[in-house]
Amino acid sequence: MFRSARIKLTGWYLLIIMSISLIFSLMIYRVITGELKRGFRRVEMRFRAGDNVPLPRHFAFTEELSPQLVEDLESAKKRLILDLLVVDGIIFAFSATAGYFLAGKTLRPIERVMEEQKRFVTDASHELRTPLTALKTSIEVALREKKITVEEAKSVLKSSLEDIAGLESLSNNLLSLARYQQGNGGFVFELVNLNKIVKDAFKKISFLAESKKISLTSKVPTVSLQANRQSLEEMLVIFLDNAVKYTTKGGRILVSVKSGKNNLLLKIKDTGVGISTEDLPHIFDRFYRAELSRSKEIVSGFGLGLSLAKKIIEIHKGSVEVASVLNKGTVFAIKLPLKHG
Repeated sequence: MFRSARIKLTGWYLLIIMSISLIFSLMIYRVITGELKRGFRRVEMRFRAGDNVPLPRHFAFTEELSPQLVEDLESAKKRLILDLLVVDGIIFAFSATAGYFLAGKTLRPIERVMEEQKRFVTDASHELRTPLTALKTSIEVALREKKITVEEAKSVLKSSLEDIAGLESLSNNLLSLARYQQGNGGFVFELVNLNKIVKDAFKKISFLAESKKISLTSKVPTVSLQANRQSLEEMLVIFLDNAVKYTTKGGRILVSVKSGKNNLLLKIKDTGVGISTEDLPHIFDRFYRAELSRSKEIVSGFGLGLSLAKKIIEIHKGSVEVASVLNKGTVFAIKLPLKHG
């Protein structure tokens, strides 16, 4: 599809460039042939006058040229046409090559977006199908059971509610990702207190951390930056939730901040199972999960969290780096500008 579109776009480039080139060639032809004819007439009139006195530039010639000069003029016209055709041919060849290259450069971002969208739809469909299939299967099995007890029915309903909660979480993440992919349009950036945002994020993650006896520590000074408060808190919750999930019982999570003149460095360090070198380049990809290399336990989630977090960082004109050692822990280092702009 994109190959045919590239050829069509190249054709349009060629049509426009060659139309301009032919128009200029026609203008050049008319101007030069007109000047040649005037020059030949001047020469002939001088020979007829028998002197070397220059004629006025706008001298009116009423007589036609002699047959010999007419033949020379026609020969000059043919040579001019040939030269113009050669020039137009070179322009055509150069324009075709440059047009094909520019068409590829123009269509490449569109092709990349469409491929990404296609992959996104495929991955989302796959992730939606799994809980839907489990939900449908459990309900069908329960309906076929003629003598189902109250406890069994409650178990089926509990399992169904868990699947529904998973679907709700997935749909919310997909909506958030679509919203963040639109750029920072609609997001309000204001002066916010980072220490307060970290405390609020800790509150949201504290129950999960307490259930695994994981200590949450904050070393965040009172520092302010221009940011969207809601999305920044969501980013912190994603990183903290990810750290808690992949940190074994009794582990530690530390959030620290170093503030500079124009930027601040936010670090989230855990003592979890770490990330393998093979998985590190892909952890921010949508629907990518490295749970097999990071933990022997089954970890819930759809692999959208870190992708969302990275989008939020990009909206804030920041960057993120990750360092990890298996069975020792992971450090996410997020660099954010103090002023958004």
